[in-house]
Amino acid sequence: MIRKIGVIGCGWLGLPLAKNLVKHKYEVHGSSTSPEKLPVLQNAGIIPYHLVLKPDRIEGKVQELLSQIHVLIINVPPKLRSGNSESYLEKMTRLHAQIKKSGVTRIIFVSSTSVYGNVNGTVTEKTQPRPITESGNQLLASESLFTNDSNLLTTVIRFGGLIGPNRHPITMLSKKTNLSNGSDPVNLIHLDDCILMIRTILKNNYWGEIFNGVYPLHPSKEEYYTQEARKRGLNPPQYAPGTKEKEGKVIESKSFLGKSHEFHTSIMS
Repeated sequence: MIRKIGVIGCGWLGLPLAKNLVKHKYEVHGSSTSPEKLPVLQNAGIIPYHLVLKPDRIEGKVQELLSQIHVLIINVPPKLRSGNSESYLEKMTRLHAQIKKSGVTRIIFVSSTSVYGNVNGTVTEKTQPRPITESGNQLLASESLFTNDSNLLTTVIRFGGLIGPNRHPITMLSKKTNLSNGSDPVNLIHLDDCILMIRTILKNNYWGEIFNGVYPLHPSKEEYYTQEARKRGLNPPQYAPGTKEKEGKVIESKSFLGKSHEFHTSIMS
C-alpha cells in the first residue's frame, strides 16, 4: 500500500501539497533548498530534508529520503530567467541517477503545458509537444528522461497557469498596456485542483500516464483579466485592438476528466 510519499520542492505548490497529504494520513518526506524552512516543514508534520539540485551534484541526503518512500513527486520548476542559464535537464539527470540507485519506481513528474508551444486549437494529452522556450524544451527532455525508463512508472502532469493564494497573473498584467492576444483563451488551474489531481493519481494508482491540468473554462484573456482586475480594485490591462488572426490554444484535461473526475475550484472564484 502506497502511504509514504517524497516531495522534492516544497515551495508554492509543494508545501500545500505536502500538508494536504499529511492531512490525508500519508507519511510525507519533503525537501527544501532553504535550511530556515525546515522547521516549517517539521511543524506541519512533514519529515524535512535540505536538498539542493545542481547540474553537477546534489547537495543533501537524497538517498536517505529515497530510502523512506514509495512514491517520489518531483516538483522542481526550471529557473532559466534573469540570465540564469543553468541546465534543468542536467539537474534532473542527476536526480534520475540517484533514483536508479534506490528502490523507488513510482514517480509523479510535475511539468507544464509550455511543452505544447504555440500550437493552435484544442490540445489534449495526445497532441505532439512543440516547445518554443528554453524552459519548455528542457521540461520535455526531462519528462522523457523518466518516461522512457522502462524500470520506472512515471506519471507526468502538465499544469497550465497556476493561480491561488498570493499568485495571480493579474497583479502584473494590470500595469500593462497595448497587450496583444487579448482574444486568446486562458488556460489556468487553481492550486487546490493541482493538489486534488496529485492526490487522485496516488489514490487510483494512475501510473505511466500523462495528464493535462487545466480548468475547463476558457474565457478570452481580455474578458478574464478585465474581470479579475475589477474584482481586486486594479486597473484592467489594456489590449491592443485588432482582428483575431488565429484560433488560439484551448488545453483540455481529457485524461483526468475522461476518468470521471472533476475539478472543484473555479478559476473565476
